[in-house]
Amino acid sequence: MSQQASTKIGIIGGGIIGLCSAYYLHKAGHQVTVFDQGPIADGCSFGNAGMIVPSHIIPLAQPGMIAKGMRWMLKSTSPFYVKPRLNADLMRWGWLFYQHSTPEHVERSIPLLRDLSLLSKQLYQDIAASASADDLIDFGWKERGLLMLYKTPGAEHDMAEEADVANRAGIEASILTQQQVQDLEPDVRVSVRGGIHFPGDAHLNPGQFVRSLVGWLRKQGVTILENQAVTDLVKTGNRVSAVRTGQVDHSVDAVVIAGGAWSAELAQKLNLRLPLQGGKGYSFMLKNVANSIRVPAIMLEARATATPVGSDIRFAGTLEVAGTDMTINMNRVKGIVQSINQYYPDIPVAMPAVDTVWRGLRPCSPDGLPYIGYAPHEENVVLATGHGMMGISLGPATGKLVAELLTDNVMSMDLAGFKVDRFA
Repeated sequence: MSQQASTKIGIIGGGIIGLCSAYYLHKAGHQVTVFDQGPIADGCSFGNAGMIVPSHIIPLAQPGMIAKGMRWMLKSTSPFYVKPRLNADLMRWGWLFYQHSTPEHVERSIPLLRDLSLLSKQLYQDIAASASADDLIDFGWKERGLLMLYKTPGAEHDMAEEADVANRAGIEASILTQQQVQDLEPDVRVSVRGGIHFPGDAHLNPGQFVRSLVGWLRKQGVTILENQAVTDLVKTGNRVSAVRTGQVDHSVDAVVIAGGAWSAELAQKLNLRLPLQGGKGYSFMLKNVANSIRVPAIMLEARATATPVGSDIRFAGTLEVAGTDMTINMNRVKGIVQSINQYYPDIPVAMPAVDTVWRGLRPCSPDGLPYIGYAPHEENVVLATGHGMMGISLGPATGKLVAELLTDNVMSMDLAGFKVDRFA
């Protein structure tokens, strides 16, 4: 159900999805208030790898992932871990993940993720092109592609299949020899068997983008309420009429739930059981690297990433399914550190101090697809969450789709595959 222009819309969540929703809703003429439970410049969108990845068209729920995950769980420094706990929501999520780890699900998901990713990249290009006119600061937008680096024959075989899938879906992918990989990185030695190059991918500085977007929104009159945890959603019939923070009710005409890994808790206030788990990831910066990488890379066997950010490199990785636990597990960080020199032997990386390690929770749906759409039985509540490790990549597309849902229902793409109640 679309809303009329100049209505009051409350967005719960100040990560990339919430901020992009605010950006497009404001441009559509709405009065927007963003609520965030913590500081706006601290969250899952701030310290991630910053990769814009139309190449990522295969969902996390795929054949073989469960067996691989079980092997990884036996090692404390592995890139994937599910924290064992007696929790009905976790068990339901795991069962749904198992049910969707099929070739048929992958086949259905590829065009959905491709189209959402390509829309998002186009919107990023538009934002970057208009940055000076819109008074947005430079956020390091670079279109240098992505390297998927591998060291083993098994990974080489898997990536050749993935490159074939990408090319058949219209996403350009090239298989590179070790020397061809090295040619793309003239300033640093790369020790690999080979790699896949996705020239259509891009990267940015996510912290800079968030800061820039927050500054622009505030100048435009968007209200951003930091350290304001939403304690309830006040309902009148089948509509939410107010967002409650503490003892204060903020009247709204519509609500967007973009609370990341906490979205399931918010959905429960609407009697909606949303399968969602927080997937914790870590990152740290290597400062002032003299001979640095030029192309962002995923170190395949290690499931770690390297992204050039100015003169620095951000290393990131792991997927630790641990609810909304925000503690730092330095064994996981150790796994990232140990992997780097296997791929870049001339970049010295020491174990970072715990207070320099960033961590964030990616909201993971059990089928690897986001939730974008109206909440069932609610006339004015839209959910936008469940983007997993691709929140920064899919942010602008999701924000634009949210604005279209709440404005005129002329949609940039079909949202049937992202239905909020698809597991009901």
